[in-house]
Amino acid sequence: MIWLLRFVLLLFLFFLFSYGVKSLFTSKRKLETARKQKRFLLIDDKDVRKNFSLTYKGAVFAGEKYMGPAGKTFDIVSIIIWPENTVSLKGLVKEDIFYIDKKLLECYPNAEIHWKSPVKEFLQK
Repeated sequence: MIWLLRFVLLLFLFFLFSYGVKSLFTSKRKLETARKQKRFLLIDDKDVRKNFSLTYKGAVFAGEKYMGPAGKTFDIVSIIIWPENTVSLKGLVKEDIFYIDKKLLECYPNAEIHWKSPVKEFLQK
């Protein structure tokens, strides 16, 4: 009986440890850490159907990718980006938005980037 109790306790500790290690390396945690440190981080699954997240200077953005014909191959041809929280945009300048565009174009050179409101209106000024 005592061996069974020890085995269950050991199994519980193993699952607790594995859950802790797994939660340390999740993409949401990495994104939150990068947001707090105000650095650039792009978290993107190569699956076209999944949205991506990025952070830069404390602002968090989300985006959708659309696939289409690009020359003789299919590639990401359109990206739509919007801020997750518009209050976090305070302090960003146009050069910051252009930096985000440049970083996205490094990953998706055939993509056309479209911003949603309020960044769209900010860029049109």
